[in-house]
Amino acid sequence: MKSCFFISLKKCVVCFIPVQKERLLIEGGCVVNDDQSFSADIYVEDGIIKQLGQNLTLPADVRVIDARGRMVMPGGIDVNTCLKKSYLGTLPADDFYNGSRAALAGGTTMIIDHVCVQQGESLLQAFEQWQDVADSKCCCDYSLHVDISYWTDSVRDELQTLIQEKESLKGKSSKF
Repeated sequence: MKSCFFISLKKCVVCFIPVQKERLLIEGGCVVNDDQSFSADIYVEDGIIKQLGQNLTLPADVRVIDARGRMVMPGGIDVNTCLKKSYLGTLPADDFYNGSRAALAGGTTMIIDHVCVQQGESLLQAFEQWQDVADSKCCCDYSLHVDISYWTDSVRDELQTLIQEKESLKGKSSKF
């Protein structure tokens, strides 16, 4: 999984800062959450927020980003992308690589893409094909949800496998 933060450069423009395998202090920014905004420092280690507040106790060798006068906010999640799903025989203009790069540039750090299963096709095979493409091309965090367009006993069985083994907990069902 990739982790990232966005720091507003002019109170409205965001930039992408990847955070992996390092110690990072984002200092003095205005932290914006869903319910409040407050001035704080954020200490991140190996992509995980370890401390949030003022006067933090830090280890040596910490990279510091001065965020004074700027907003620090979490990235967004786009819950409805179709980066491999065709529509009326037409493929999307963006693939997982270009679509996820564009998402990151706009402050979205995770996408949830549709897995389109054709009638008679295996849910597991379709899911694994989508996952292989996403693993090789996606630049941000992602999840997949499966569009179920038909129902059989094998679909029911494969759906249980997806939920239990592949951790695909979201599904979308069309009318039959």
